[in-house]
Amino acid sequence: MNFYRIATIALGLSLGLQLVAQPPRRRAEQQQKAEQEQNAPRGSSYREFPTAQPMPDDAAWRRDLYRTLDLDKEANATLYYPTTPQDGRENLFTYLFKLLLRKQIKAYDYKLDGNEDFSAKNEVTAKELMDRYKIFYEEKNDKVRVNDADLPSEEVKAYFIKESTYYDQHTATFRKQVTALCPVLKRGDADFGGELAQYPMFWVKMQDVAPYLGKLMLMGSSLNNAAMMSAADFFTLGCYEGDIYKAVNLQDRLLANYCPDDSALMKEQRRIEKQLTDVQEHVYGRDSAYYARLRADSIAQAQADSLAAAGKSTRSVKRTTATRRTSSVSRSSSSSSSGSKSTKTTKTKTPKATKPKSSGGSKNGGLSVRRQRH
Repeated sequence: MNFYRIATIALGLSLGLQLVAQPPRRRAEQQQKAEQEQNAPRGSSYREFPTAQPMPDDAAWRRDLYRTLDLDKEANATLYYPTTPQDGRENLFTYLFKLLLRKQIKAYDYKLDGNEDFSAKNEVTAKELMDRYKIFYEEKNDKVRVNDADLPSEEVKAYFIKESTYYDQHTATFRKQVTALCPVLKRGDADFGGELAQYPMFWVKMQDVAPYLGKLMLMGSSLNNAAMMSAADFFTLGCYEGDIYKAVNLQDRLLANYCPDDSALMKEQRRIEKQLTDVQEHVYGRDSAYYARLRADSIAQAQADSLAAAGKSTRSVKRTTATRRTSSVSRSSSSSSSGSKSTKTTKTKTPKATKPKSSGGSKNGGLSVRRQRH
Protein backbone atom coordinates (compact mmCIF):
# COMPACT_ATOMS: atom_id res chain seq x y z
CA MET A 1 0.00 0.00 0.00
CA ASN A 2 2.81 2.35 0.82
CA PHE A 3 4.39 1.46 -2.47
CA TYR A 4 1.38 2.74 -4.42
CA ARG A 5 1.34 5.99 -2.46
CA ILE A 6 4.99 6.55 -3.13
CA ALA A 7 4.49 5.85 -6.87
CA THR A 8 1.56 8.32 -7.09
CA ILE A 9 3.49 11.04 -5.33
CA ALA A 10 6.49 10.49 -7.59
CA LEU A 11 4.29 10.70 -10.71
CA GLY A 12 2.72 13.96 -9.54
CA LEU A 13 6.11 15.48 -8.81
CA SER A 14 7.40 14.50 -12.25
CA LEU A 15 4.38 16.10 -13.99
CA GLY A 16 4.81 19.23 -11.91
CA LEU A 17 8.48 19.45 -12.76
CA GLN A 18 7.58 18.96 -16.44
CA LEU A 19 5.10 21.83 -16.39
CA VAL A 20 7.60 24.06 -14.65
CA ALA A 21 10.23 23.15 -17.20
CA GLN A 22 7.97 24.26 -20.14
CA PRO A 23 8.36 27.78 -21.52
CA PRO A 24 5.93 30.34 -20.11
CA ARG A 25 4.26 30.93 -23.52
CA ARG A 26 3.48 27.24 -24.01
CA ARG A 27 2.15 26.95 -20.47
CA ALA A 28 -0.17 29.91 -21.10
CA GLU A 29 -1.45 28.40 -24.35
CA GLN A 30 -2.13 25.07 -22.70
CA GLN A 31 -3.88 26.72 -19.78
CA GLN A 32 -6.03 28.83 -22.15
CA LYS A 33 -6.96 25.77 -24.19
CA ALA A 34 -7.89 23.86 -21.05
CA GLU A 35 -10.11 26.72 -19.87
CA GLN A 36 -11.85 26.91 -23.25
CA GLU A 37 -12.55 23.19 -23.23
CA GLN A 38 -13.83 23.41 -19.70
CA ASN A 39 -16.13 26.37 -20.35
CA ALA A 40 -17.39 25.13 -23.71
CA PRO A 41 -21.07 24.07 -23.53
CA ARG A 42 -21.80 20.44 -24.20
CA GLY A 43 -24.80 18.31 -25.05
CA SER A 44 -28.19 19.92 -25.61
CA SER A 45 -26.97 23.30 -24.36
CA TYR A 46 -24.62 23.67 -27.32
CA ARG A 47 -26.25 25.48 -30.23
CA GLU A 48 -24.91 26.74 -33.51
CA PHE A 49 -26.78 29.22 -35.68
CA PRO A 50 -28.37 27.03 -38.35
CA THR A 51 -27.95 27.82 -42.02
CA ALA A 52 -29.95 26.77 -45.05
CA GLN A 53 -29.39 23.33 -46.44
CA PRO A 54 -26.65 23.55 -49.09
CA MET A 55 -27.69 23.12 -52.69
CA PRO A 56 -26.46 19.79 -54.12
CA ASP A 57 -24.10 19.94 -57.06
CA ASP A 58 -26.04 17.24 -58.91
CA ALA A 59 -29.46 18.90 -58.77
CA ALA A 60 -31.71 17.48 -61.49
CA TRP A 61 -33.19 20.90 -62.35
CA ARG A 62 -32.17 24.46 -61.45
CA ARG A 63 -33.11 28.00 -62.48
CA ASP A 64 -30.89 30.94 -61.49
CA LEU A 65 -32.43 34.41 -61.29
CA TYR A 66 -31.09 37.84 -60.34
CA ARG A 67 -33.44 40.14 -58.43
CA THR A 68 -33.41 43.73 -57.21
CA LEU A 69 -34.57 44.28 -53.64
CA ASP A 70 -35.86 47.84 -53.35
CA LEU A 71 -35.57 48.86 -49.69
CA ASP A 72 -38.38 51.41 -50.10
CA LYS A 73 -40.83 48.51 -50.24
CA GLU A 74 -42.53 47.53 -47.02
CA ALA A 75 -41.36 43.91 -47.19
CA ASN A 76 -37.68 44.89 -47.56
CA ALA A 77 -37.60 47.90 -45.22
CA THR A 78 -36.40 45.77 -42.31
CA LEU A 79 -33.02 45.49 -44.06
CA TYR A 80 -32.65 49.29 -44.20
CA TYR A 81 -33.59 50.53 -40.72
CA PRO A 82 -32.04 51.76 -38.52
CA THR A 83 -29.62 53.60 -40.79
CA THR A 84 -27.46 54.45 -37.75
CA PRO A 85 -26.96 51.81 -35.02
CA GLN A 86 -29.14 52.45 -31.99
CA ASP A 87 -30.31 50.44 -28.99
CA GLY A 88 -28.10 47.53 -30.00
CA ARG A 89 -29.73 47.27 -33.46
CA GLU A 90 -28.11 47.92 -36.84
CA ASN A 91 -29.06 47.38 -40.45
CA LEU A 92 -27.73 44.77 -42.81
CA PHE A 93 -25.11 46.89 -44.59
CA THR A 94 -23.55 48.14 -41.35
CA TYR A 95 -23.37 44.58 -40.07
CA LEU A 96 -21.80 43.22 -43.27
CA PHE A 97 -19.23 46.00 -43.53
CA LYS A 98 -18.13 45.50 -39.94
CA LEU A 99 -17.66 41.80 -40.63
CA LEU A 100 -15.58 42.78 -43.65
CA LEU A 101 -13.48 45.19 -41.57
CA ARG A 102 -12.77 42.43 -39.07
CA LYS A 103 -11.89 40.09 -41.96
CA GLN A 104 -14.50 37.58 -40.86
CA ILE A 105 -15.98 37.39 -44.35
CA LYS A 106 -14.63 37.90 -47.86
CA ALA A 107 -15.91 40.38 -50.43
CA TYR A 108 -15.59 40.07 -54.20
CA ASP A 109 -15.52 42.88 -56.71
CA TYR A 110 -18.60 43.64 -58.81
CA LYS A 111 -17.70 43.13 -62.46
CA LEU A 112 -19.13 45.11 -65.36
CA ASP A 113 -21.10 42.14 -66.69
CA GLY A 114 -22.89 41.84 -63.34
CA ASN A 115 -21.93 38.21 -62.79
CA GLU A 116 -20.42 37.18 -59.48
CA ASP A 117 -16.85 35.88 -59.45
CA PHE A 118 -15.79 34.20 -56.20
CA SER A 119 -12.21 33.53 -57.23
CA ALA A 120 -9.25 34.68 -55.15
CA LYS A 121 -8.07 37.10 -57.84
CA ASN A 122 -11.40 38.97 -57.65
CA GLU A 123 -11.29 39.45 -53.89
CA VAL A 124 -11.45 43.04 -52.64
CA THR A 125 -10.58 44.45 -49.20
CA ALA A 126 -12.53 46.87 -47.04
CA LYS A 127 -9.83 49.52 -47.41
CA GLU A 128 -10.04 49.36 -51.21
CA LEU A 129 -13.79 49.78 -51.05
CA MET A 130 -13.53 52.78 -48.72
CA ASP A 131 -11.01 54.45 -51.02
CA ARG A 132 -13.21 53.76 -54.06
CA TYR A 133 -16.45 55.11 -52.56
CA LYS A 134 -14.92 57.96 -50.52
CA ILE A 135 -15.67 56.57 -47.07
CA PHE A 136 -13.76 58.32 -44.33
CA TYR A 137 -11.64 56.10 -42.07
CA GLU A 138 -8.65 56.32 -39.74
CA GLU A 139 -5.60 54.11 -40.07
CA LYS A 140 -3.09 53.52 -37.29
CA ASN A 141 -0.57 50.73 -36.92
CA ASP A 142 -2.06 48.79 -39.81
CA LYS A 143 -5.46 48.98 -38.17
CA VAL A 144 -8.44 50.66 -39.81
CA ARG A 145 -11.13 52.35 -37.76
CA VAL A 146 -14.44 53.67 -39.12
CA ASN A 147 -17.14 55.50 -37.21
CA ASP A 148 -20.72 54.34 -37.62
CA ALA A 149 -21.76 57.79 -38.82
CA ASP A 150 -19.23 57.62 -41.67
CA LEU A 151 -20.59 54.39 -43.12
CA PRO A 152 -22.94 55.11 -46.06
CA SER A 153 -25.73 52.94 -44.64
CA GLU A 154 -28.35 55.53 -45.52
CA GLU A 155 -27.28 55.53 -49.18
CA VAL A 156 -27.50 51.74 -49.61
CA LYS A 157 -31.12 51.61 -50.76
CA ALA A 158 -31.13 48.36 -52.73
CA TYR A 159 -29.57 44.92 -52.92
CA PHE A 160 -28.88 42.59 -55.80
CA ILE A 161 -29.38 38.94 -54.98
CA LYS A 162 -28.81 35.73 -56.91
CA GLU A 163 -31.59 33.26 -56.28
CA SER A 164 -31.51 29.59 -57.24
CA THR A 165 -34.68 27.52 -57.46
CA TYR A 166 -33.80 23.85 -57.79
CA TYR A 167 -35.24 20.35 -57.56
CA ASP A 168 -33.45 18.03 -55.16
CA GLN A 169 -34.02 14.50 -56.45
CA HIS A 170 -32.55 13.02 -53.26
CA THR A 171 -35.40 14.39 -51.17
CA ALA A 172 -37.94 14.95 -54.00
CA THR A 173 -38.41 18.58 -52.98
CA PHE A 174 -38.26 21.99 -54.63
CA ARG A 175 -36.20 24.58 -52.80
CA LYS A 176 -35.32 28.24 -53.21
CA GLN A 177 -32.03 29.59 -51.93
CA VAL A 178 -30.21 32.93 -52.07
CA THR A 179 -26.62 32.20 -53.07
CA ALA A 180 -25.09 35.70 -53.40
CA LEU A 181 -25.76 39.21 -52.09
CA CYS A 182 -24.62 42.63 -53.31
CA PRO A 183 -25.36 46.00 -51.62
CA VAL A 184 -26.14 48.81 -54.07
CA LEU A 185 -25.12 52.38 -53.28
CA LYS A 186 -27.33 55.15 -54.71
CA ARG A 187 -25.89 58.62 -55.03
CA GLY A 188 -26.82 61.71 -57.03
CA ASP A 189 -28.47 65.12 -57.02
CA ALA A 190 -32.00 63.97 -56.30
CA ASP A 191 -32.69 67.18 -54.34
CA PHE A 192 -32.13 69.23 -57.51
CA GLY A 193 -34.21 67.08 -59.84
CA GLY A 194 -31.45 64.68 -60.86
CA GLU A 195 -31.58 60.91 -60.85
CA LEU A 196 -29.73 58.71 -58.40
CA ALA A 197 -26.92 56.66 -59.92
CA GLN A 198 -26.47 53.03 -58.87
CA TYR A 199 -23.10 51.75 -57.66
CA PRO A 200 -23.09 47.99 -56.90
CA MET A 201 -20.38 47.72 -54.27
CA PHE A 202 -19.33 44.07 -53.84
CA TRP A 203 -20.60 40.50 -53.84
CA VAL A 204 -20.60 38.26 -50.79
CA LYS A 205 -21.23 34.54 -50.81
CA MET A 206 -24.33 33.74 -48.80
CA GLN A 207 -22.81 30.48 -47.63
CA ASP A 208 -20.02 32.47 -45.93
CA VAL A 209 -22.20 35.11 -44.28
CA ALA A 210 -25.21 32.94 -43.31
CA PRO A 211 -23.80 31.85 -39.90
CA TYR A 212 -23.25 35.51 -39.00
CA LEU A 213 -26.66 36.59 -40.33
CA GLY A 214 -28.20 34.19 -37.86
CA LYS A 215 -27.06 36.59 -35.11
CA LEU A 216 -28.44 39.76 -36.75
CA MET A 217 -31.97 40.27 -35.45
CA LEU A 218 -34.43 42.27 -37.55
CA MET A 219 -37.84 43.68 -36.77
CA GLY A 220 -40.33 41.29 -38.31
CA SER A 221 -43.47 43.42 -38.20
CA SER A 222 -44.53 47.06 -38.14
CA LEU A 223 -47.64 46.12 -36.16
CA ASN A 224 -45.88 44.03 -33.49
CA ASN A 225 -42.51 45.55 -32.64
CA ALA A 226 -41.68 42.63 -30.36
CA ALA A 227 -41.71 40.20 -33.29
CA MET A 228 -38.10 39.60 -34.32
CA MET A 229 -36.44 37.35 -36.86
CA SER A 230 -32.87 36.76 -37.92
CA ALA A 231 -31.52 37.99 -41.24
CA ALA A 232 -30.71 34.38 -42.19
CA ASP A 233 -34.36 33.39 -41.69
CA PHE A 234 -35.47 36.45 -43.67
CA PHE A 235 -33.67 35.18 -46.77
CA THR A 236 -34.23 31.47 -46.16
CA LEU A 237 -37.99 31.88 -45.79
CA GLY A 238 -38.20 34.19 -48.81
CA CYS A 239 -39.72 37.13 -46.91
CA TYR A 240 -38.28 39.61 -49.43
CA GLU A 241 -39.91 41.06 -52.55
CA GLY A 242 -37.69 41.50 -55.60
CA ASP A 243 -38.14 42.18 -59.29
CA ILE A 244 -36.28 39.96 -61.75
CA TYR A 245 -33.72 41.84 -63.81
CA LYS A 246 -31.89 38.85 -65.25
CA ALA A 247 -32.47 35.15 -65.82
CA VAL A 248 -29.38 33.10 -66.58
CA ASN A 249 -29.47 32.32 -70.32
CA LEU A 250 -27.16 31.20 -73.09
CA GLN A 251 -26.68 34.74 -74.43
CA ASP A 252 -26.11 36.22 -70.95
CA ARG A 253 -28.61 39.03 -71.57
CA LEU A 254 -30.51 41.18 -69.12
CA LEU A 255 -34.26 41.50 -69.43
CA ALA A 256 -33.77 45.16 -70.35
CA ASN A 257 -31.69 44.11 -73.38
CA TYR A 258 -34.64 42.50 -75.18
CA CYS A 259 -37.69 44.15 -73.58
CA PRO A 260 -38.36 47.43 -75.44
CA ASP A 261 -40.48 49.11 -72.74
CA ASP A 262 -41.69 48.74 -69.17
CA SER A 263 -44.86 46.94 -70.22
CA ALA A 264 -42.87 44.26 -72.04
CA LEU A 265 -40.48 44.01 -69.07
CA MET A 266 -43.32 43.36 -66.61
CA LYS A 267 -44.85 40.82 -68.96
CA GLU A 268 -41.53 38.96 -69.21
CA GLN A 269 -41.11 38.97 -65.42
CA ARG A 270 -44.58 37.44 -65.00
CA ARG A 271 -43.78 34.84 -67.66
CA ILE A 272 -40.61 33.74 -65.84
CA GLU A 273 -42.41 33.58 -62.49
CA LYS A 274 -45.09 31.41 -64.10
CA GLN A 275 -42.45 29.08 -65.52
CA LEU A 276 -41.24 28.30 -62.00
CA THR A 277 -44.79 27.48 -60.90
CA ASP A 278 -45.46 25.39 -64.00
CA VAL A 279 -42.37 23.23 -63.42
CA GLN A 280 -43.42 22.46 -59.85
CA GLU A 281 -46.98 21.66 -60.94
CA HIS A 282 -45.62 19.41 -63.68
CA VAL A 283 -43.61 17.42 -61.12
CA TYR A 284 -46.05 17.38 -58.20
CA GLY A 285 -49.36 17.98 -59.93
CA ARG A 286 -51.84 20.48 -58.64
CA ASP A 287 -52.74 20.46 -54.96
CA SER A 288 -56.20 20.05 -53.48
CA ALA A 289 -56.45 23.76 -52.71
CA TYR A 290 -56.08 24.52 -56.40
CA TYR A 291 -58.88 22.14 -57.34
CA ALA A 292 -61.09 23.49 -54.58
CA ARG A 293 -60.49 27.01 -55.83
CA LEU A 294 -61.12 25.90 -59.41
CA ARG A 295 -64.38 24.18 -58.39
CA ALA A 296 -65.52 27.27 -56.49
CA ASP A 297 -64.70 29.45 -59.50
CA SER A 298 -66.62 27.15 -61.83
CA ILE A 299 -69.66 27.17 -59.54
CA ALA A 300 -69.53 30.94 -59.28
CA GLN A 301 -69.22 31.20 -63.06
CA ALA A 302 -72.18 28.84 -63.57
CA GLN A 303 -74.29 30.91 -61.18
CA ALA A 304 -73.31 34.09 -62.96
CA ASP A 305 -74.18 32.51 -66.32
CA SER A 306 -77.57 31.33 -65.04
CA LEU A 307 -78.33 34.77 -63.62
CA ALA A 308 -77.29 36.35 -66.88
CA ALA A 309 -79.48 33.89 -68.83
CA ALA A 310 -82.42 34.57 -66.50
CA GLY A 311 -81.97 38.28 -66.92
CA LYS A 312 -81.74 37.84 -70.67
CA SER A 313 -84.98 35.81 -70.81
CA THR A 314 -86.74 38.37 -68.60
CA ARG A 315 -85.63 41.14 -70.90
CA SER A 316 -86.79 39.19 -73.96
CA VAL A 317 -90.22 38.59 -72.35
CA LYS A 318 -90.50 42.26 -71.55
CA ARG A 319 -89.54 43.15 -75.10
CA THR A 320 -92.12 40.67 -76.48
CA THR A 321 -94.86 42.07 -74.22
CA ALA A 322 -93.95 45.59 -75.16
CA THR A 323 -93.97 44.64 -78.85
CA ARG A 324 -97.38 43.05 -78.53
CA ARG A 325 -98.74 46.08 -76.72
CA THR A 326 -97.30 48.35 -79.35
CA SER A 327 -98.80 46.28 -82.17
CA SER A 328 -102.23 46.13 -80.49
CA VAL A 329 -102.15 49.85 -79.91
CA SER A 330 -101.16 50.45 -83.52
CA ARG A 331 -103.92 48.17 -84.75
CA SER A 332 -106.55 49.87 -82.58
CA SER A 333 -105.40 53.26 -83.72
CA SER A 334 -105.53 52.18 -87.34
CA SER A 335 -109.06 50.75 -86.93
CA SER A 336 -110.28 53.90 -85.23
CA SER A 337 -108.82 56.02 -87.96
CA SER A 338 -110.51 53.90 -90.64
CA GLY A 339 -113.86 54.08 -88.75
CA SER A 340 -113.67 57.80 -88.58
CA LYS A 341 -112.95 57.96 -92.26
CA SER A 342 -116.01 55.79 -93.11
CA THR A 343 -118.20 57.88 -90.83
CA LYS A 344 -117.13 60.97 -92.59
CA THR A 345 -117.88 59.30 -95.90
CA THR A 346 -121.45 58.40 -94.89
CA LYS A 347 -122.09 61.91 -93.68
CA THR A 348 -121.50 63.30 -97.19
CA LYS A 349 -124.42 65.45 -98.23
CA THR A 350 -126.60 63.97 -100.93
CA PRO A 351 -128.42 66.35 -103.38
CA LYS A 352 -132.00 67.12 -102.29
CA ALA A 353 -134.77 65.83 -104.46
CA THR A 354 -136.60 68.70 -106.22
CA LYS A 355 -140.33 68.70 -106.10
CA PRO A 356 -142.00 68.81 -109.49
CA LYS A 357 -143.56 72.14 -110.20
CA SER A 358 -147.30 72.11 -110.36
CA SER A 359 -148.92 73.12 -113.58
CA GLY A 360 -151.14 75.49 -111.65
CA GLY A 361 -150.49 79.15 -111.27
CA SER A 362 -147.99 80.49 -109.04
CA LYS A 363 -148.57 82.11 -105.80
CA ASN A 364 -147.85 85.46 -107.39
CA GLY A 365 -150.96 85.20 -109.50
CA GLY A 366 -149.52 84.10 -112.80
CA LEU A 367 -151.73 83.93 -115.83
CA SER A 368 -153.69 80.75 -116.33
CA VAL A 369 -154.93 79.59 -119.70
CA ARG A 370 -158.21 77.89 -119.89
CA ARG A 371 -159.32 75.85 -122.74
CA GLN A 372 -162.45 77.14 -124.38
CA ARG A 373 -165.02 74.89 -125.69
CA HIS A 374 -165.94 75.42 -129.21
